[in-house]
Amino acid sequence: MTTIAIAPGDGIGPEIMEAVLSIFNAAQVPLKYQPVAMSRAIFDQGYSTGMPPEARETIEKLGILFKGPMETPKGKGVKSINVTARKLWNTYANVRKFRTIKGVDTVFSRAGIPINMTILRENIEDTYGGIEYMQNFDVSVSYRLISKKGTEQFVRYVFEYAKREGITKVTCGHKSNIMKFTDGILMNTFYEIAKEYPGIDVNDLIVDDLAMKLVRQPDSFQLVALTNLQGDIISDLCAGLVGGLGFAPSANIGDFISIFEAVHGTAPDIAGKKLANPTSLLFSGIMMLRHVGLISYADKIENALLYTLETGVHTGDFGAAGSQSVNTDEFANAIIKNLGKLPTESPVVKSAGEDFEFIPPVRPAAINIMVSNEQPVEKLVGMDLFITSDSQASEIASLIQPLLPNQLKLTVISNRGTQVWPTASVFTDSVVQYCCRIESQDNFVPTRGYLLGICENLSTNIQIEDISFLKDYGSLKGYSLAQGQ
Repeated sequence: MTTIAIAPGDGIGPEIMEAVLSIFNAAQVPLKYQPVAMSRAIFDQGYSTGMPPEARETIEKLGILFKGPMETPKGKGVKSINVTARKLWNTYANVRKFRTIKGVDTVFSRAGIPINMTILRENIEDTYGGIEYMQNFDVSVSYRLISKKGTEQFVRYVFEYAKREGITKVTCGHKSNIMKFTDGILMNTFYEIAKEYPGIDVNDLIVDDLAMKLVRQPDSFQLVALTNLQGDIISDLCAGLVGGLGFAPSANIGDFISIFEAVHGTAPDIAGKKLANPTSLLFSGIMMLRHVGLISYADKIENALLYTLETGVHTGDFGAAGSQSVNTDEFANAIIKNLGKLPTESPVVKSAGEDFEFIPPVRPAAINIMVSNEQPVEKLVGMDLFITSDSQASEIASLIQPLLPNQLKLTVISNRGTQVWPTASVFTDSVVQYCCRIESQDNFVPTRGYLLGICENLSTNIQIEDISFLKDYGSLKGYSLAQGQ
């Protein structure tokens, strides 16, 4: 019998978890539950991650965490417990399924437009690294880190998921028209790996166009793959198409540890009143059952849930106007009563494959360092200096140029990504942070130490806040140009 870690969460978390587990128990799901301490109360005890060491050890041993919604204290400098858990255990693929559900009234269900799509979101990288700095009082900086190997890991899962689920069309959502390197990695990797799956049709859409098409033609999508932040936003948009986050299951999948959770909030205003809708957590739990090999149990519970919704049973957050709602426990009891029944107005769920035994993870001997197989020759060609100054760009140039050797040249100064020197428009408002690009001349190849020595000389005239080295990789420039350059 498989044992999984259980963290009920905060607010309405404990009551919806209780409801879901009562359904599992009634369906005689062969699971054992190991409670772990993860909640707002753990933050308040002084654990900055929201979990004590013993909770972490238990989850790493069992490989599965089933959790309710959790609150992260605001304004205390602590990280989100949800993001921390996903990143700590490298659950690199977030899976959210969205579909039209009979009994959940939406604009699209009324129009007879069926929705059945999955959003797959890279779950580790992007701005969710939370690496931010105040470069000065007026300007903050956030690092957006996207790696080739991390993207390969995610995109490989996307296509394997599509193959396993019988999905024939996969869309890559991106913003590589603007973020050519970071989002460019996703789009390029997507098409590289797609070649290995000839039976799947692929296309890509710029994320703003994607958002519009999702609202106008949601039935034209089967699976969409996105980077972390864009995937977070788009997945909530899709939840709105099918009735809200209360009907949006979520799984965070890793090679060793996976997390299944409700993605809605803790709803403290109704906590303890038995008014909460447990459907999202139940759908997530059904995904978890399939993940651990309990496929027949997942099908039985999902069919009972769909049948129950078809009959009009609903909690207070949805349902036909003027109809009587039920509380959390009554909703769960209705599903229990309907175990063994099949939906009549929705397709009956019958998953492919047979039940199998879940094998808990074997603890890795060391942290896996992911390195690309391709290692093109790197050539250092200069540096960008980020400085603080309230002077005009021409004045800054006059301070830098006399201190540069002949092998280096100040080529451009930009402000908020727009060129302000050697040419500029007086209509370009600037803030007190400039990027000064210094490039090597006549094929001179500097060392990092040489460039840092130049920075030391320049620091007598300018206030340097940060340095980024400029590199070429064969014929590819490893840095972007300024707007207007």
